[in-house]
Formats: sequence, C-alpha cells, structure tokens
Amino acid sequence: MKLENQVVLVTGGARGLGKEIVKAFANEGARVVINYFQSEEKALSLKEEIGEKAIAIQADIRDKGQIQNLFVEAKKHFDQPITTVVNNALINFRFDPVARKNAEDISWEDYHNQLEGAIKGALHTTQTAIPDMKEIGFGRMIMIGTNLVQNPVVAYHDYNTSKAALLGFTRNIAKDLGAYGINVNMISGGLLQTTDASSATSEEVFQLIKDSTPLQKVTTPEDVANAVLFFASPWSSGVTGQNLVVDGGLVMD
Repeated sequence: MKLENQVVLVTGGARGLGKEIVKAFANEGARVVINYFQSEEKALSLKEEIGEKAIAIQADIRDKGQIQNLFVEAKKHFDQPITTVVNNALINFRFDPVARKNAEDISWEDYHNQLEGAIKGALHTTQTAIPDMKEIGFGRMIMIGTNLVQNPVVAYHDYNTSKAALLGFTRNIAKDLGAYGINVNMISGGLLQTTDASSATSEEVFQLIKDSTPLQKVTTPEDVANAVLFFASPWSSGVTGQNLVVDGGLVMD
C-alpha cells in the first residue's frame, strides 16, 4: 500500500521525534493520527499545521480501553481503519547522564514504568490493530528503539532494558503476523539532537558522539523519520522482524 493511501497512528506524536514522524507521513500524503497524552496544545497545533489529513486524539497507551476508543474514533473520522502503527511514545524519561540512576540506585519500579510504556503500550496498539489489518491483508507496525541496546554508552538501566525487551516483542509479533501481510520492524536511533527528552544532554556529549560517528554528525529526528517512512512504504514489503540502527554508523550491527 502506498504511503498516500495509509492511515498512520503515531503514539506520542505531538512533540520531539513523534512530531517529525507525523510531519514526514503528512508530507507524503498519508492521513495521520496524532496520539498524545498530556501535550494537548502541541497536538492541536500540529493538527492545524497539517490540516484535514490529520486528527489529534488523546489516549494513554497504557490503558487498552483508551487505545480501543482511539482506533474507533480514527476509523470513523477517516472512513478507513488504521493501516500503520508507529509505537513511539516515551513515558516520563529524560536522557540526563548526570541525574540517571546507577546500578545501586535503580529500582524495580523504575524498570516497571519503562516496561509499561514500551511493552504494555505496544501490546495495546498491536492487539487493537490486528483485526482490521488481517481483514485488509495489510499492516505495518514500527517500533522505536535505541542504539543503546547494542552499545550502552550511558547505562540508562530502565530505558535501555525496556527497549531491549521491545526488540524481542517486535520479532515475536513479526513471526506471528507475517502470514497476514503485516510487517513488524524496529528502528533504533542514536541520541537525537535535540528533543525534549535529550535536552538535558550537554553539548560536550553531542560533540563526542559526532567525533565518534562515521558520518561525523549527530542523528536528527528527521533522520529517524525518513527510516520510518521506508518501513511503512512498499519498498520494505520483504522486510520484517528487523532492527534498523539509524545513528550515522556509530553502532554497526
């Protein structure tokens, strides 16, 4: 299915990387569902910027009932089911290498909070999307991961572990759903310059990443958004269960 014929849900789509993914799809003519939890003003502003091809819907990805209502509302609004899901939402986390909890301080509650956002949230969107995707014989599910799974240069224990779990989730879902024309993949970006979540990262750290990266640049939200478009496009029809690292070559996996 071409991008302009798709209805794309982007969780956490009002700001940061999610916003750039929404804009990238809209620029290709897709209809976009901007999911937000607290960022109502930003979501509505982005919707106005895009126009009639966008709708903003509040829902907590950790609440399955809210996600089910979101899918119903989006299908009614566009008169077409959601065909593509981008699991991007990040729950209460900042990339702050100074304030992070180390191995002695991290708690199970910290792990649980991130696992709920990464795994529980993805489970809810995935299970809600499956019936319509099966019916039309097409679906694209794209998980947003991190290159810190391959190379934890900063030990964000809770975040990194939840994204490692999301990679396992991605591959198992891909195995189950491939027979129905549903492709499931992950994109793992490097530290992004700059989003709300990475705003606590110092310029020195960004410079270190730039100097260590083959492309001699820090990954931008636009870089990752472009890769998301690939996984949603017809050109990736033969790809599923894969993890594409988008970080300028810093991690070669």
